[in-house]
Amino acid sequence: MNNNKVIKHSKFLSLILRHKPETIGIDLDENGWIDIDLLIKKMNGNGRQLNREDLYFIVENNSKKRFAIDEVNNKIRANQGHSLDINLGFEPIQPPEILYHGTATRFVDSIMKTGLEKRDRHHVHLSADKSTAANVGQRHGKLIILEVRAMEMFEKGFQFFKSENGVWLTDKVPTLYLNKNKNND
Repeated sequence: MNNNKVIKHSKFLSLILRHKPETIGIDLDENGWIDIDLLIKKMNGNGRQLNREDLYFIVENNSKKRFAIDEVNNKIRANQGHSLDINLGFEPIQPPEILYHGTATRFVDSIMKTGLEKRDRHHVHLSADKSTAANVGQRHGKLIILEVRAMEMFEKGFQFFKSENGVWLTDKVPTLYLNKNKNND
């Protein structure tokens, strides 16, 4: 499978498994899972040629580890980032002292007024390291990395979760717990 095809299928899977399963006529269960054979059948019926081997390759080689396959290789789901009402079954855990959020400088004034908000997603996405935050943030324009005082939030009763692919999640980050990373290194 060539790289362009992998990227194209991965983006389409993100759309289907995170936002619009109805695009190909499927329904995700309450935890976001869909039967792999049904997914492949529906994708192929909608002009997206895919087989199990290709799907496994996409899941295994996705640099962001966006997808998970269940332990018996029957179902697939997106790890996080849903705009659908999905219960991913995450248990709250203690975060590290500091987490990071990469964004574009043009959003900073608004963020510093309202905090980080989940908007149409289930959670605010945070990174454990600056390089991951930078990779996410630079897609949106001139990069700035915000530091989130996660442990301080946790001690004040905010819940944190960690997805299967290492993304830290929380419902919101009030401005009180945000610092602009001055050097972005």
